[in-house]
Amino acid sequence: MIFLIYVVVTLITFLLMEGITWCTHKFVMHGFLWYLHEDHHQPKYQGVFEKNDAFFVIFAIPSIALFYFGINPDLNFMFFIGLGILLYGIAYFLIHDVLIHQRFKWFKNTKNKYLIGLRKAHKIHHKHLGKEEGECFGMLNVPKKYFKI
Repeated sequence: MIFLIYVVVTLITFLLMEGITWCTHKFVMHGFLWYLHEDHHQPKYQGVFEKNDAFFVIFAIPSIALFYFGINPDLNFMFFIGLGILLYGIAYFLIHDVLIHQRFKWFKNTKNKYLIGLRKAHKIHHKHLGKEEGECFGMLNVPKKYFKI
């Protein structure tokens, strides 16, 4: 029974991360930490890394801390919250950096309507080069209009 509870905690955390990501993207990345996110909105960035990549480290810190406190002194629910954050981070990397921005050429020719919709929504997000007037701040849950062919 406890295993099922831990699975549910992990799943709920993963799902809640979409809302946290949306809020963080809109109010932090397009707000007071715009100086880290700005280069990500510039066309054809010419580096291996962007300042924006610092957010991977920033978002990993809570997950790492939850893993640590989730095994000390015994395994507890904090470990599985950290796991949910980690799994969302992996999904974010695969969707955002691999599928959308093609930093790795793994899913170059997808025909999946959902993945194509995610690409369209993110393209709309990037049409704004400044921090104002943004839209489509989510990653996995975007408006349905982007899934229409």
